[in-house]
Order: sequence, then structure tokens, then C-alpha cells
Amino acid sequence: MQVTNTILMIRPVAFRMNEQTAVNNFFQEDLDLKNVEINKKAQVEFDAFVTVLKEKGVHVIVVDDTLSPDTPDSIFPNNWVSFHKEGIVGLYPMFAENRRNERREDILDILEEEGFEIKDVVDFTSAEEDDFFLEGTGSICLDRLNKKAYCALSDRADEELFIEFCEDFDYFPVIFTANQTVDGKRMPIYHTNVMMALAETFAIICTDTIDDKKERKIVLDHLHNDGKEIIRITEKQMHQFAGNMLQVLGADDKRYLVMSSAAYASLTPDQLKAIAVHCEIIHSSLDTIETCGGGSARCMMAEVFLPKK
Repeated sequence: MQVTNTILMIRPVAFRMNEQTAVNNFFQEDLDLKNVEINKKAQVEFDAFVTVLKEKGVHVIVVDDTLSPDTPDSIFPNNWVSFHKEGIVGLYPMFAENRRNERREDILDILEEEGFEIKDVVDFTSAEEDDFFLEGTGSICLDRLNKKAYCALSDRADEELFIEFCEDFDYFPVIFTANQTVDGKRMPIYHTNVMMALAETFAIICTDTIDDKKERKIVLDHLHNDGKEIIRITEKQMHQFAGNMLQVLGADDKRYLVMSSAAYASLTPDQLKAIAVHCEIIHSSLDTIETCGGGSARCMMAEVFLPKK
């Protein structure tokens, strides 16, 4: 299946703008607030978001972060871990040194206590020693139905590591480069999942970021050939996190597309109508998290596809 009913989320205790990720995450901005105030606002947004998901019947497993070690971006667990239907867990090498502390074995224990079966762990984290990175389903957008993996190369998405992932998890690699304009220059987008989102029957993508016409055609051909309706967004909409969305299952297997309220507000009536053909939209305000963290709704949700024991 492309979508799951179970989501892992990490509630922050010391969320702030991470200075180590800001060097190549151009979505981050500083807020003129004390860190303790930023964290309080992030917790309010987090709790409201979880409530919205649960009200629709999504099974959300919330794990509290710890004050030590220092993990300002722990609210984005999909970058360090992925969970697959074969009972396999993927662990990923992280660009920022303080983000490597987010990896917690006890979270795997919690999932097993919830009744999920973990048969094996595929660990790519040793690549950090050689400064190669691949930040989970931030760097990789998975089409689980058609066994294809999309990756926009960047400092946080190494090509050889991505191919190794595809070999280990049996995915066909679709590789390209995606850029955004920063101070008049075209710079690599830090994560694939801010410029595209893959759902069962449709894809939301900012094609304007794929400057190479051949690469753009390859990506679009794969999506077309797999029968997905393509809903295009602009680079301006992308900066409102209109590409950072995730389709989930709610009660009675009803499909929902989850996004932030900022992303929702940026969409045109035609885009909203196109999405509504496929599924209902859930949105929640994540302004503080988006501004300081440079990530949004999709980044906050680690999908759990593990089999039940």
C-alpha cells in the first residue's frame, strides 16, 4: 500500500532554529523570540496537529523527545528512520551532527510494544564518517505501489547512497536535481519532499525546480506512466510548503491529504478541486515549526508500514 493508518511523531521539548541545518535549508528563518517561547509555540502547534489527525481516525504514536542530548529538529523523525511492510527499518546518515542524536533505539522498542514486528534493520549511518548523507523520506519520495524512489540530489542526498538504498529495498531509482532561487542564484533544494508529494493516484510537484528539461521529462514520464494525475505547484507555493504533504488513512480506510494551513492557503481553487477528486484535505497551523524548522507537515510524520505481530 502507498498509505498507512499509523504515524510516528516526536513531541519536541527544546525546538528552535537549528543553526547546523540552516546552512543549506533555505526554508528556515529566524524568529525574534526566546528559544523557550519558540518551543512552547511549537508544542501548541504539534498538539493541535495530532488532535486533528486523531479526530479523523489516524493512529498517531506520540513519543516525547528528551532534553539531553540536544536535538532541536527531533520533531522531524522521517529523516532518520523509515518503516517498511517487510518488517524492515531503515536508519539514515544525517548532514547536521546534532541531528544524528535523534536516532533512538527505544523508539523501535516502543513500536514493538505497540504490536509491530521488526525483523531487520538496514543501517546506512556509517556513511556519516565519510561525509555522505541520505536523509530518509526527506531525501527520498517513495512510490511504494510501483516500487519507484524519487530523489533530488543535494548535500543531504548522495547519489551512490540512494542507489544503495534502492538496491537494498528493491526500488527503481529516479534521480534528478531540483533548485530554488536564493539571492538571485539557483541553489539545490535540501529535501525532495518539499518539492514533491506522492499519493496513490496523484502527485503534487513543483516542476519549475527541475531546471534540466530532460530530467523534468523523465520524472513526469514516470508519474504519467504510473497513472498518477500530476498537480503542479509554483515555486512560491512550494515555499509555503505546498509540496510537503502526505496522504494517510483515517477511519474506515478513508484517504486524507495532510498539509499545513499555510500550504492549504497557498493553493488555488483549481488545485484544491483537483485534490478533492482523490481525497479530503486535513490541514493545521504549523507557522512556528515551518519558520524555524524549515519543514512542515510531511516532515513531522514517519509512516509506519511494519507488519503486526
